[in-house]
Amino acid sequence: MADFRRKRRHLGLPIWSSVLLMTVNIALMAILIVQLARQSSWLSLILGSSALAISLFGISFYSFLTIKEIQLNRRQSNFVDSVTHELKTPIAALRLYIDTLLLREPEARDRREFYETMNTELTRLDRLINQLLEVGRLDALGNQSDPETVELEELLRQCAQAACLHHKKEINDVFRFEIAPLALTSRRLLLEMIFGNLMDNAVKYGGSPPQVTVQAFALGTGRVCVRIRDNGTGVAPENRRRIFQLFVRGNDELQRTKTGTGLGLYIVRTLVGLLKGRVSVTDADSGPGSVFEVTLPGRQLHPTTATSRDSRNRVSELALSSREPTA
Repeated sequence: MADFRRKRRHLGLPIWSSVLLMTVNIALMAILIVQLARQSSWLSLILGSSALAISLFGISFYSFLTIKEIQLNRRQSNFVDSVTHELKTPIAALRLYIDTLLLREPEARDRREFYETMNTELTRLDRLINQLLEVGRLDALGNQSDPETVELEELLRQCAQAACLHHKKEINDVFRFEIAPLALTSRRLLLEMIFGNLMDNAVKYGGSPPQVTVQAFALGTGRVCVRIRDNGTGVAPENRRRIFQLFVRGNDELQRTKTGTGLGLYIVRTLVGLLKGRVSVTDADSGPGSVFEVTLPGRQLHPTTATSRDSRNRVSELALSSREPTA
């Protein structure tokens, strides 16, 4: 509560200072204009009115920049706190398990549990570092490889599987897919980062247990639409634009109860923009939750293309099974 009041005071100072300056400015200029009008000094009156307008605009613009800077500093402070916590938690866990292994030799079952936990924490640390690095090279990521034709269903299922592995969930218990045969011509890495972040958030901020529905369909204008719906608490209308900004993580309750840095949705918005697309968030049509909608250039696959793809997959499965040694 003390931190909240401190932030309110920091934000209130430039606001009330600007109001006071504008009030004094308006009062002085009003007196001057009245005096000039009585003396029929029309040139001076015009110059005075222009000076009043310019000064009011300058004060308003300065106040806007000051408030914007304070809000950015606040988000950066929250970001530093979040990153510090995200870095210290896996490091502390790794130190604890390593110290335990150095002090005594645990049983085989406990030792395996230690190794699995340490591997999980290292994976978490690796994800965080990679995410921080990705923010610094977002523009370069769009030019690191040549565009390719990516089948959307395969990509979305792969991203969903990765999200479930991260949160230790079974994909069949969490995800439901309604995906038409679609293809995107893009760099696969960018698409994996976009939908990987969205699906990871859907599982993280979903209900208990999380339920996520993934829909994909063609819009008929050379574009495809992907909707990812979760069953969480949703996103408040006043936060639907803010959550795509750098360092923003939503409301204070999410910051207290969920881990994260506030970079994921910023990465999504930036990469979708590079691909000439659009991303937005709305409430679910029925029930709790939110819907993240991504629109990107793409096309619908011809039915024969989808059929031949399924045939190739079946042939590959049969070939692999034929190579397996028989008991």
